[in-house]
Amino acid sequence: MEASMTFQEQIKQGIPSELPAVKPYPEDANRAPKRKDILSTEEKQLAIRNALRYFPKEWHSELAPEFAKELNDFGRIYMYRFKPNYELKARAISDYPAKCEQAAAIMLMIDNNLDPAVAQHPEELITYGGNGAVFQNWAQYRLAMKYLSEMESDQTLHMYSGHPMGLFPSSEDAPRVVVTNGMMIPNYSKPDDWERFNALGVTQYGQMTAGSFMYIGPQGIVHGTTITVMNAFRKVLNKGESPKGKIFLTAGLGGMSGAQPKAGNIANCITVCAEVNPKAATKRHQQGWVDELIDNMDALISRVREAQVNEEVVSIAFIGNVVDVWEAFYEHNIFVHLGSDQTSLHNPWSGGYYPVGISYEESNRLIREEPEVFKAKVQATLKRHADAVNKHTAKGTYFFDYGNAFLLEASRAGGDVMADNGIDFKYPSYVQDILGPMCFDYGFGPFRWVCTSGQSEDLDKTDAIAAQVLNKIMEESPEEIQQQMQDNITWINDAKQNKLVVGSQARILYADAQGRMEIAKAFNDAINRGEIGPVVLGRDHHDVSGTDSPFRETSNIYDGSRFTADMAIHNVIGDSFRGATWVSIHNGGGVGWGEVINGGFGMLLDGSESAERRLKSMLLFDVNNGIARRSWARNEEANFAIKREMARTPKLKVTLANTVDDEILNGLF
Repeated sequence: MEASMTFQEQIKQGIPSELPAVKPYPEDANRAPKRKDILSTEEKQLAIRNALRYFPKEWHSELAPEFAKELNDFGRIYMYRFKPNYELKARAISDYPAKCEQAAAIMLMIDNNLDPAVAQHPEELITYGGNGAVFQNWAQYRLAMKYLSEMESDQTLHMYSGHPMGLFPSSEDAPRVVVTNGMMIPNYSKPDDWERFNALGVTQYGQMTAGSFMYIGPQGIVHGTTITVMNAFRKVLNKGESPKGKIFLTAGLGGMSGAQPKAGNIANCITVCAEVNPKAATKRHQQGWVDELIDNMDALISRVREAQVNEEVVSIAFIGNVVDVWEAFYEHNIFVHLGSDQTSLHNPWSGGYYPVGISYEESNRLIREEPEVFKAKVQATLKRHADAVNKHTAKGTYFFDYGNAFLLEASRAGGDVMADNGIDFKYPSYVQDILGPMCFDYGFGPFRWVCTSGQSEDLDKTDAIAAQVLNKIMEESPEEIQQQMQDNITWINDAKQNKLVVGSQARILYADAQGRMEIAKAFNDAINRGEIGPVVLGRDHHDVSGTDSPFRETSNIYDGSRFTADMAIHNVIGDSFRGATWVSIHNGGGVGWGEVINGGFGMLLDGSESAERRLKSMLLFDVNNGIARRSWARNEEANFAIKREMARTPKLKVTLANTVDDEILNGLF
């Protein structure tokens, strides 16, 4: 029956009225790793009972054994039979069946997250990071889209870890959707808790922008990685010295870290990025994110030497384990200027990081069949990885933790990564050393937008608008933020030629509150004049205010509060009543389940006066909430930024910290 239905009719029906036929899994799909077999027999029965509650009783006898097979084969019940037959991609906003335009915008963003060109494991509704899910199963997707098609402008859809709990009466000023993912009682946030409760079908890991419908493909992290790599080279090179011919060695070519080679090209260096999954490496090469593929170590060494001699700007994907690369480069005396890692170590035991010396296929078998053996081999590899990095840093390599929990998991494995005090790591987080003091404390973070028309012409126009606004602001910007402004003007001017678009017509740049508000207002004015279609605003949660993450986003907080999560909670609540179209709050994301709380938002600009009022109110708070917290932690840059904002915004009044002379404290205890 569905085969004869239009796209809009399929969305509006939700769960089909007739049981769809079983679907064969695509042979060429990049499948998610098989999850740990962790449930007892009674819990497995409960997982089936939980899954069947989406469907009428007369289907249960047929679906129960099918879902049991999925649970046994994959460790999860994805309900693959119920995946829609239509192509999953971001369509134009006008293509979606909706009673209010805000709901249509959210449907567009959901489909973008599940587009096979964007998503890491689209068959399993996983966008990136190995386990960052939009929904737990296809029934949730169908129900959510149906609710959104029925939503009116005074209703709100509440989403519990992928499950659409329902439409509730609210108001036009309320968010249209409220999303939570993985919000556990604190004592139940260990990795095995996620495995158990996700297998039961009662929670999920939303990563950062996956479960909040705001992922825009690798472009989202290309910019942050570019800023990081550029400034890392500024730290280690002499003034005026070029990164050309200098090596940036890292790992991971999944949905997020596929950005690294592209960022390296923009930063004008040689990027070597190792990836154990041949499909992931090949996909990034086909999409143009990496220049060359090499699967032989001798060939890699020869190619890198050639690139060094010729001072090339080139990115190379090595299909293999990064530990082998670190060790081979040391043995062959290849100097690495910058080193990092962006494998998914927030998920170390389920495919986020692979042991050296074992094939990809054998590793995946161990994950499922011998998890303790796999864990032991991963931990042994982490120790070996740390030892190889230490040998390079002893020769002058600048190594930084890229917020993927590498240092955290290496320390837990017994790797030599701790500082002499036994408390801190010997290597800095990239936020601690670069993005925190240079960007986040000043309010600069990953502002992004999506042109809902789907037209590249609209994206070109928004690029031009953003560049014009930034150039105007820069004329009056203080010296403290001139570098940040110039880097982002350069970025937006070059964005189109860098071919960053995957899926939706989206863009990202780093801007402070003033920049975000003025760019957004200029967009809204252009929409009002009919020059462009509606625009969705958002940001990565990896930002000034959205995330409390002690080893990443808030790693440069030194007043003892980096393990608290008040900022992220205030952020999502504050955004919700200041005009966000949807808000989200997650446990986990980037550095792992139980290690971080992060929140995000989406906002539709439709050219109205209401949209202008909402953007001014919400964007001001969304940024300055974090600057205020950073200022209270006595961060000098944030203190400068919040004072500047208070001078610009008379109704903003923030408690400022007094500093204490060290002599006052010495000898007290």
